[in-house]
Order: sequence, then structure tokens, then C-alpha cells
Amino acid sequence: MQIRFRRPSRRRLAAGAAAAVLLAGGGTWTAVASGDESAPSREDRVLEMPGARIDTSFFTSGPAGVRRPAVLLGHGFGGSKDDVRAQAEKLARDGYAVLTWSARGFGASTGRIGLNDPDHEVKDVSRLIDWLAKRPEVRLDRDGDPRVGVSGSSYGGAISLLAAGYDQRVDAIAPQITYWNLAEALFPDGVFKKLWAGIFFSTGTAASADRPPERAPGEGDQPPGRAPGGGESAGAARQPVTQPGARPAACGQFQDALCAMYERVAVTGKPDAAARKLLEARSPSAVGDRIKVPTLIVQGQADSLFPLSHADAIAKAVRAGGAPVAVDWIAGGHDGGDRETERVEARIGAWFDRYLKGDEGADTGPAFRVSRTGGVDSTDGRARLRGATGDGYPGLRNGDRTIPLTGGAGAGGAGAGASGAGAAGAGASGAGGGRSGDAARPQIFRNPAGGTPPAISAVPGVGGGLAQLSSLGVGLSLDFPGQHARFESPPLTEPLRITGSPTVRVTVTSDTGEAVLFGKVYDVGPDGRQQVLPAQLVAPVRVEGAERGKTVELTLPAVDHEVEAGHRLRLVLAATDLGYATPAAPATYSVALAGDGLSVPTAPGVRTEAAGLPWWVWGLPAAGALVAAALLVTARRRTAAPAPDAGLADVPLQITGLTKRYAKSADRYAVRELSFRVEKGQVLGLLGPNGAGKTTTLRMLMGLITPDEGEIRVFGHAIRPGAPVLSRVGAFVEGAGFLPHLSGTENLELYWQATGRPAADAHIEEALEIAGLGDALARAVRTYSQGMRQRLAIAQAMLGLPDLLILDEPTNGLDPPQIREMRDVMIRYAAGGRTVIVSSHLLSEVEQSCTHLVVMDRGRLVQTGPVAEITGAGDTLLVTTDGDVPDGLLDKIGAMPGVGSVARADGGLLVRLDGARAGALIAELVRLDVPLTGVGPHRRLEDAFLTLIGGGSA
Repeated sequence: MQIRFRRPSRRRLAAGAAAAVLLAGGGTWTAVASGDESAPSREDRVLEMPGARIDTSFFTSGPAGVRRPAVLLGHGFGGSKDDVRAQAEKLARDGYAVLTWSARGFGASTGRIGLNDPDHEVKDVSRLIDWLAKRPEVRLDRDGDPRVGVSGSSYGGAISLLAAGYDQRVDAIAPQITYWNLAEALFPDGVFKKLWAGIFFSTGTAASADRPPERAPGEGDQPPGRAPGGGESAGAARQPVTQPGARPAACGQFQDALCAMYERVAVTGKPDAAARKLLEARSPSAVGDRIKVPTLIVQGQADSLFPLSHADAIAKAVRAGGAPVAVDWIAGGHDGGDRETERVEARIGAWFDRYLKGDEGADTGPAFRVSRTGGVDSTDGRARLRGATGDGYPGLRNGDRTIPLTGGAGAGGAGAGASGAGAAGAGASGAGGGRSGDAARPQIFRNPAGGTPPAISAVPGVGGGLAQLSSLGVGLSLDFPGQHARFESPPLTEPLRITGSPTVRVTVTSDTGEAVLFGKVYDVGPDGRQQVLPAQLVAPVRVEGAERGKTVELTLPAVDHEVEAGHRLRLVLAATDLGYATPAAPATYSVALAGDGLSVPTAPGVRTEAAGLPWWVWGLPAAGALVAAALLVTARRRTAAPAPDAGLADVPLQITGLTKRYAKSADRYAVRELSFRVEKGQVLGLLGPNGAGKTTTLRMLMGLITPDEGEIRVFGHAIRPGAPVLSRVGAFVEGAGFLPHLSGTENLELYWQATGRPAADAHIEEALEIAGLGDALARAVRTYSQGMRQRLAIAQAMLGLPDLLILDEPTNGLDPPQIREMRDVMIRYAAGGRTVIVSSHLLSEVEQSCTHLVVMDRGRLVQTGPVAEITGAGDTLLVTTDGDVPDGLLDKIGAMPGVGSVARADGGLLVRLDGARAGALIAELVRLDVPLTGVGPHRRLEDAFLTLIGGGSA
């Protein structure tokens, strides 16, 4: 539990003698630490507790006479108060009174280790709160009740939860990488976690190996030969460990009941009811319904000791009690990896600012955050981390998706061998075994005698680093042939982000009636050989009553891991694991799938933040920008922008006399004397054949190139490169580029960050809703179709909800359904009172989506106006009718003199005149009792366009 593999150093004799003198005088040892005036003051005391002396340090900073909230900081198992000194000093500088202490049996504190025994360690915390209530530096809610929060890692994290459950004076807590139920942590699903438990008890023994054994309670408060402060007294001889009546050396400072429990379970390899009851009574779960204070839960993903399921249980209990709760899954944990200390401590400080100081403006962070590996930093080779957040804690079973599995008989027999970075995950026969058989057919494998050799998954202290690199294809695992069953999915057609605990239903049969299995889900590469075990985690399960088969639902380890498209998921159920005790007697197991497949949680509401960039990615462009700025400032030619025109403040666009010549040409024009105006709410189509000057016009409008003559004003402001008014313009001109390995959302967030504008101004959700990309936003852009890329580009142009949106050929490469969707996007956007300018060759689409047109040819304006006016000058009439016209009547209309043809259309008929006048046609239609409701001109935009440009090609 933040276990430290070290022995505490001995105090020098002189220090021990000094401590004895101080304690003899007043029962406490008080000192002011550090001559550095900028550092917080520190007061060290040894406080008398029933059966123990507790070594403490009290930190404050700032002016005397000011009362401030207090924070208690606990340490990890095997450590001491010194481990949290740096955090204590920082909190003190931030305006807190901070008390640290060494728990019983650790550091300089005496007493027995009770694993946060409510009658000892928990009561010690209540007594520390009593002490804080008497300090003049500490703010009080009422007499004897200080404003106090508690935090700590592992062992110290559990004491923060227990303190909140047992002492109602605790106001806020921030437990880190800790447990909810210690029995479930060491005996998960009835399986003994022997490796961690052995390290755990060995560490507790080693923590006091240089102490003589203490007397049992009631035999005296002071161990023989020890100074009251915990060091050796001057001239005192160490007592032999084997003195008469001494406790066994193997128990160290542990309470007798804990020592006996561990030795009993370690010998049998199977936890009993008494062992579970003993540990459960010392667990936060025993008082879960009493924890009703704001709780920040920080849990490690690289943690086979206290996995994410413990944080999930804490969150559910606190939320049920009605208190605010936030959950943060960090990259590291007890298995190693990045503990993100600086970020986590900053968030804890903000949490206490909000709930202890009452600062409602404190940023306590999202309700849920998970750290994800985002590649490797090329400068130092370390895994880069980026956060993903959600507005609410999703739990471990959110957004479940079923992945089908298959597995053939014999897959376990020819199964995976050693796997890791570049190691083969399965032999040739094993790779095919999972695809050749029926999923319902049992796979038979054996538990070897003595449980040897065991499979390997997590290795304490090693798995954390591998957990961070698992997304890069690095892993360490070992499953022996003949000792496991294996089921595989088909190759995934798209990336899959697993966030939570997968589940699967299986039927288990054992010839002994009992089976111990270890479930794990591998990420398998396209070749079927290289496999990675996310976070190096397995889930043990004990199945009893399985003589004739028993169907159970297995809950697999909670992870956050992305599986790439083309990879497979491989479910392995092994009979052995290095970290756990398994039955010593040989047994034969068979396992078959009992459900549809593997149920995988995806937590769709959790979104990844944009990845941070190395300094040189932004540093070099920034340096270039500074040089460019200096050149602009010192340039001899300066062009002052004209003053804004207040009369055009509500006009999205007015172009006057715009002219642009081709490079090195005095008489060849890309655009010449172009003038038109666009109003709010219009969807303007910019039409013209190739070479008409459409894209040149749009580039000048965006400030990308400078016109030779004329003026462009957007909302009354003249356009110049970098003009501030361009922030009200969104554009998609000549395609958009995206980073293919990032998701759609990540690309948009990264783009917006590059603008330097506040995140709140992006309105990403509104833009995405208009673009209509749905669940595809969470996928990597490399998996997008052309239509999805186009819509993402439109969404990028819409960021910030600009008042003027410019789209250059937005339907390029789209199929008809996608073109229709793009048309709807433009119409929805303009419906809110904004303006859209679209350049396109698809005249039918322009006719259906645009309200106004600007037609250009060879750089000049040909015509501008509403679509209806431009298309309304032809020889075809639209006759609208009240209901359908019978076929017989349709034939009579077609046979009328002067009518060239007649055809049905939406809402009526299209009648092409061939000599007849419109008035005569209307009179004849009335005579024939045609139920007409209106008559008007109708001409296709294509006809009008070709007429306007003299038959040129579009």
C-alpha cells in the first residue's frame, strides 16, 4: 500500500537522549524546523495515545492570529510522516494548517500495526482532530469541531475514508490509490492474492525489524531498551528477539490477530470466513453509509493491489449518501507508472479550497477524468499523458457493446506461450483454434499439480510502466499450453475504446467440483501473435458446485484501453497465476461460452483532451512569428485599414470594385470590378465556370491574398490580413487537413486551441450538432469516409458559430445521400440568422439550398439576385394544383395547341409552352376543370446559368 522496501534508519544516540529528556519533562517533544523564513513553520510533537506514542508534525504559514482550515495527511503502508512533508508544506503555504503523523508501528511512532483498526488507528485520527480543535491557528465550525479535511495514499487513503465514516467532524476527503474492502482486495472473489499479501505482511514486519518486540497491551507503554521518542536510549542494550514471552519475530509490529490470520491463510492458500470478517471490519466499506462529505477519489490504473473497482465502490457509496464526488483515474498505481503527483496534488488543493475554504470559484475539475497514453515524447522517451473527461462518473458498465467470440476445442491445449513486445502470443495451431470451432463447445484444460508452473500477468512494481505502454504494443504475459481456454473476436472494423469492466457469461465444469480461474482480455495484433494485456490485470474467480457445470458471469478487470481497427480481442481463462494461490491438487476444467460474447463498456460520454505538444512544435513557429512581426513593424510600406463603416455594421458582406490581376500581368484579370452585397440569413451561391474567379474572390475575402483594387467589408470592417473581424468568419476553402490518428473531437479541440481564443467561445457542441456526425466523433479520423471528413471540415469552419460561413466546393467527392446531408447542414446553419456563402458546380444542389446567387464569368459579375428571379424567365410554367390530375386530363393538356409538353412535378404540373401564351393556357385549364391553385414561370438553374454565361461549361 504505497509499500516501501526499506528499513527505517536508526537515530543517533545523542538525538535519542535529547528526545528522552524532552519527553520526560512534558510528554511531548516540540521543535521549530528550518531557518528558512520563506518555508512554513514546523512543529514536531510526540502525542500520547492509549497504547502508543504518535509522532506528528504541524505546519503553518502566514501571519499569526489567523485561523485557517486544517488538513490531515496520512502516509502509505511502510512509510512515515516524512513521505508527505513536501505536500504538507505546499498546503501550508496555500493557507492551511497541516498535521502529518506516522501511523502506529511506522516511523518513530510506537504501537502495533492494526491495518487501520477502528479501535486504534481510527481513534488516533479522532484524537488528532481533538488536538487541532485546541490550536489557535485552526478555524472552528463550533467548539471542539475544526474545519478539517483528510487525504493520503493507500494506507493513508483508507484512513481518510474511515475517519469520515467514524468522525462527523471531517468536512472533506481526498483518498488516493486505496481500498474500499480490504478483504476483497486481498481475497478477491475468494481467491488469495498471495504475492501482494506476502509483500504486504513482509513490509509491515520489516518496517520495525530494528525495534525490539513490544510488550502486549497492559505490559507497559515503552518497549525495553527504547527511548520514548522511538530511538535507542543512550547506553541501552538491544533486547534479544527470542526473550521469554516475546511475540514471534515473523509478526513484527502486527497485532496478534492479524499475524495469526495471515499465517493461517498463507498455509491453506484459501481465505476463510474469519479472515474475511477480520479485514472487512477494518475497511471503509464497513461504514460506507456514513461517509457523507465531498470526496475526491484518485485511483491508479496500474494497480493489481487495489484495482479501479475499489474506486467505483467508493464513488457509489458517497453518491448514495448525497455528497459531491469526483473520480480521477491516474496512469500509475501500486504496480508502478506515473503517479502524476504534481497534477494530483494541485487538484486536491483545489478540492479543499472549494469544500474547506468555501471558495466557490475553485476549479475542482471534472466529475470524471482518466489519464490516457498519447504516444512517446521523442525528447525523453517517456509516455505522454493526456486526459479524457466526462460530465458525470460513468461507472464501470457504461455504453456496453457486445463483441462476438468464438473458440474451438483444444485452444487451451495449443494456446498462447510467452507474449510481450514482439513475442509470439500463440503458436500456429493456437492462432487457428479460436476460429475453427463452435463457441458453445467446451474447451478442456488442467490445473497442474501444485499450481506450477504458473501463468504470469501482473508483477508488483513492474506492471505500471508496462500498463502505460500497452497502447503502444508493449506487454508482458505468459500463459502455458494446456492450462487455459481461449476465445477470440473477429478483427475489429473500427477502433474500440474500452473504459470499464468487460463481462462474459461462461459455463464451468470441474472434476473436483471447484475451479479457480483467472480471466483476462488481450489486445491481439493483426497477425494474431503479438498480444498486449491492458494494465497487466487479471480477474480471479472461485467457482464452487461445478461438478455438472455451473454458469457464471465473470467481471473482468476494469481498464481504459483503445483497441485499434484490425486487432482482435482474446479472452483467456487460465488455471494459474503467479500472484495468486491456486488449488494444489490437479484438476480438469472445461469452459464454454454461455452468452452472446464479450460485453465491453465504452463510456461514450468520456472525451479525450487534445494532446500536448513538445515545446519545439510551438516554440519554432512562435519564434518565426516574432521575426515576421518585427519585419512587419519595420517595413517601410504600411497600409492603414480604413475606419469601420457604421452603416454596414449589420451587413455580413459588401464587395465593391474588387479587382485582382494575375502575377506579372498588367491586363489579365482573375477578378475584375466585382461588386455585390450579402444580407443576413441568406444562403448565397457563388457560381461560374472554371476560371471564373470564384476561389480567388473567396481567398481575398478571407484575407489570404490582397486585392489590387476595390474593397471588401465584413460587418462594416475593411478586410486586411489578420483583421480582427475575421474572427466572425468561418471558412472551408480548398479542403481541410486533419491529424489522422486523432479523433474528430480531438482535431477540433486542437484547432481551436491554436486560435488562442477561450475554450468557452468554441461552441463545439452546437457546431457538431449542426454537422450531424454523431458517434463518429470519438473515432480516429483515418477511419472516416470522404463524406464524414467533409462534414468534420464544415464543423471546424463552424467553430465559434461565426456570423459568416464560407464554403468552397463542400460537396466534392460526396455521394448523393451525403450531398443531401451537406445541403441540410447549410440550411440549418443559416436558419439561425447567420449567413452562408457557398461555391459549387452542382447546380441542382445550389438551386435547392441557396436563396440568392452571384453568377461570375471570366472574373466579372454576370448577374446577382434571388434564385427565383434568375430561374423565372424561361418558357416553362409551374402549374400548382389542388390534388392529383387524372391521366386522361393530363393527356388533354398535352394535346392543346401551343403546348410542347406536360409532366407531373411536386405539387402540380410543369407545362412547356410552344407558341401558346400564358393567359390562353390558364383560360383553357379552367375550361377543362383543372383544379389549379397557381401558375408561375419555372426554369431550371442549369438552363439559366448556361444562358447567362453564353453556353459555357460549368
